Amino acid sequence: MAVTLSPVPARTRPDLLAAPVAAALGTWPGADRATVAEIDPELADTAAFCERYDEPLDRSANCVIVAGRRGDVTRLAAVVVLATTRADVNGLVRRQLAARKVSFAPMNTAVAETGMEYGGITPVGLPAGWPLLIDPAVAASDVVVVGSGLRRSKLWVPGAALAALPGAEVLDGLGIPAG
Repeated sequence: MAVTLSPVPARTRPDLLAAPVAAALGTWPGADRATVAEIDPELADTAAFCERYDEPLDRSANCVIVAGRRGDVTRLAAVVVLATTRADVNGLVRRQLAARKVSFAPMNTAVAETGMEYGGITPVGLPAGWPLLIDPAVAASDVVVVGSGLRRSKLWVPGAALAALPGAEVLDGLGIPAG
């Protein structure tokens, strides 16, 4: 049975945000339109969340941290695509980061570098200087559901506000059909 959520302005519930996310909301113009709701942390993964809380997959976005390597240099970046797609990590992301090899960052690295919980990592509040690669379908969404930095809550934000985050670049072809 689906449960209905009632998101509230994100700035009013810093307890539902990871520290870097709460800090980013203080300076990010998109924060005025960001809402947050508490969820069951066991249902933080996108498919389980969408089923339980009756959110469409095409309104949910996944933020993954990737590590691009060239020689001895590793560069971390965030990639945001709709849940109905997967990121073109080995093609477009690899070329965008000028890396020989790109892989998903190890969980401990992603958590330590972002200050967020694994399964709740969000594009809001990422470390300064990180590339943030966003699929055009995310940027064009009226509202998209993303992590809050914690597994126990989710953020609802306009896609255009995500595309306006520091370091954000909207890349055609980033999200490719899953399957």
